Parts: sequence; structure tokens; C-alpha cells
Amino acid sequence: MSARTSRPHEIVERALELSRADGCVVIADEESTANLRWAGNALTTNGVTRGRTLTVVATVDGREGTASGVVSRSAVTADELEPLVRAAEAAARGAGPAEDAQPLVTDVPASPDFTDAPAETSSAVFADFAPALGEAFARARAGGRELYGFANHELTSTYVGTSTGLRLRHDQPNGTLELNAKSPDRSRSAWAGRATRDFKDVDPAALDAELAVRLGWAERRVELPAGRYETLLPPTAVADLLIYQFWSASGRDAAEGRTVFSKPGGGTRLGERLGELPLTLRSDPHEPGLECAPFMVAHSSGGDQSVFDNGLPVTATDWVRAGELHRLTTTRHSAGLTGLPVAPAVGNLVLDGGDPHRSLEDMVAGTSRGLLLTCLWYIREVDPATLLLTGLTRDGVYLVEDGEVVGEVNNFRFNESPVSLLGRATEAGRTEKTLPREWGDWFTRAAMPALRVPDFNMSSVSQGV
Repeated sequence: MSARTSRPHEIVERALELSRADGCVVIADEESTANLRWAGNALTTNGVTRGRTLTVVATVDGREGTASGVVSRSAVTADELEPLVRAAEAAARGAGPAEDAQPLVTDVPASPDFTDAPAETSSAVFADFAPALGEAFARARAGGRELYGFANHELTSTYVGTSTGLRLRHDQPNGTLELNAKSPDRSRSAWAGRATRDFKDVDPAALDAELAVRLGWAERRVELPAGRYETLLPPTAVADLLIYQFWSASGRDAAEGRTVFSKPGGGTRLGERLGELPLTLRSDPHEPGLECAPFMVAHSSGGDQSVFDNGLPVTATDWVRAGELHRLTTTRHSAGLTGLPVAPAVGNLVLDGGDPHRSLEDMVAGTSRGLLLTCLWYIREVDPATLLLTGLTRDGVYLVEDGEVVGEVNNFRFNESPVSLLGRATEAGRTEKTLPREWGDWFTRAAMPALRVPDFNMSSVSQGV
């Protein structure tokens, strides 16, 4: 058998056959990628890539407990398969007992397509998008704008097999589009981004029109000092902030007193009201348009994921329910330590509960004086106890007066906690799919509303663009 030409499920089965460990998990990831890049209203590059990564988790039962060893390698050949399995077993024997050790997951129905060939993307995913992009280039050129950006589509087929009989498979498409418009003298810049599964729901003409409006707003420049401003956060900015909150919602860390979700004096803040708006922050592997793996895939242990939980079913979970903290992320191990429910992290995030009929444009029209952001970037944590974050605005901060945008202002550095923002927000618009600007390389499946915050803290003026 040639591992280079064999189907992924055959590689998984062969690796499990080779295993001499007490327990074994094998994960095969087949990834294909297609991309387009452009600059100055012209395509510059395009390409398609393919690759395979194989991860073997070996578990060894010893007198002091169960140890695990994990080894991942790409482009594994048939001759390299057994050495990979032996390397994982050696790593397990050389490790101390794993703190997160649990029995491997059992009794999960097999995926009916486990033995099917992996799904693959190709340049055909851009069949409708590319001509529409070309038309957008022509309109931008005629309007005195230059378009820059890229479109990327990935399709990953993940196969999980275990010595306890699990045979699971999930296909994950993931598309991103980032479009930047600049004035010819490069003094003005505007950005728009979209997340998509197949590029059929992305309209380059609409995005170019949106960017043209923003470049027009930027023709008037207003300098503002640092301070607290009523601020409209668009869905992309809300996503970046709440994704970081989601990543910081470890049940174990909260129970041990290390996070914003820790209760003074001990325990967690579960059940506590975080804000007056009835907002719900949730995840669901079957959310339409944001579908993700309905079972755990853990290539390593750490934080709130465990290699022992591979294959554990993932279900719809409300993290914040109608303004109240409802769940924190846990593994089976950390749930046992803390007494919290088992709540694995899920690969998407949705905030809803706002006005489904209220667009960002409606919220602008209802603003007497405030700021409208485009996006955030360079977000970093300052204080885990409050989840205070700092970062910069980018590609357009606009001044709104009497319901209209009257010009572009300077960029700012901000200091804010997403938990605090949820508590202070006075209005939420309709929820829509969005691409987080900062975390788009790691987390793209998000749907958020725009939020109105009466006193967003712009801590200093920034010279960023």
C-alpha cells in the first residue's frame, strides 16, 4: 500500500492495525486550497495546493496512570507510517501520566461517508466570482479607486479513527475574501471582508460600492482627541472581541480564580447577568451557513481541549443566554474537576437577540453624534482578570453627526473588555454572517450584530491606517 496514493480512511485503518499501544487515535486531514490575489485592479497570482497531515495519539496505561504521546507529520509515505506510529508510542512511554487522561470515547455512530474519497476544492470555486471581480476592477478603475486583496478557499476532509471503534469524518469548507480600496495617492483606504463556504454568496460589485462610499466619506478629515465616544461597532469588530472572549471562557481557569469569569471568593460567575440587553452568545455545529464538525477533533491537549476527547459529540450550546452567563468551556476532565457540565468548544460563534429589522445603516441614522468603526486589529490581552484588551482601529473611523457620516477621523488605540462591552451596550442590530478581521486566519464562522456602546474607550490617538 502506498500512503501517498491510498485513501485517507485506508491510512487511518493501517495505522490503527500497526498500533501496539493500549489505546490509539488516528486523525488524517486532507486539505486542498485555491486562491486568487490582486493589486491595482488586476489579478496577480492564483493557485491550487493539496496536502495531507497525519496525527497519531498513542495512550499507554501504567501503574501511575495513563500517558499519551502525540506525533503529527505531513506527506507521510507508506514507509514512514509505521515509524510514525512507533514515535507516538515512544512519546507516550516517555511521558508521565497525562493529567487529562480519560477513557477513549466509544459508542458514536460511524460517519456513513467514512470510506469515501476526500472532498477537494479547485479553481472552479471562483467560476462566478472571478468574472464579477473583473467587472468590479473596471468600475473601480473608472471611479478612480484601486482594489487590492485576496480570495482563499480551503476544503479539509478530516478522518478520525480510534482503537475503541470510532470511524468519523467531516468535510469543512472555509472561504475568505478581503477587499481593500485605496485612493490613487494612497491617502485614503477602506476595507471589507466576507466569510463564505463556496463564494456563491459574495458580490464583488456590492463590496466595491460599499468601499467607494467609505472612500468618499474620507475626503473630509477631522482630527479628534482620545476619549470615550458613543461608538457603533460593526459585526466584524464585535466578532473579533467576542471570539477572544470565547477563547478565554475556560471553565477550569474560571473555577481556579484566574479569569474574568471567576467569582470573587471562589467559584464561577455562571448564572450571573452580564448585561441588560437580552443577547445570547451561542454555538451550534449545525448552524445554517456556519456548519462545523459535530464532534471533537483535538490534535493536542491544552487549554480546554483534550486528545482523549477525540470523537466526543459536540452539540448546540448557549454560552450567554439572554444576557446571563450560562456555560463555560470544559473537557470531560476539567468538567470532572470543577463540577461543571461537559461543554466542548465549538467551531462557530453567533450573537443574537438584537433587533432583526435594524441594520447598521439604521443605527447610523439614529446617532446624534458618535463614531462608526470599520474594523479592529492587533488585539492583545492586557488583564485576564477583567479580560481587558487593547488594539487599534483600522481602515476607517468615521464621525457621525445628526444621523449622517460627515468625515473620517484619525485612528485610535482602544482599551476595552468584551465582557464589559456586553454589559454597557445599549443597542444591538440584526445578526449577520461576518469575517473577523483580526482572527480571520483562525476563526471565520461567526455571525454578529452591530452594537452601540455609549462610552467606548479610545485610550490614545494612533497613527495607524
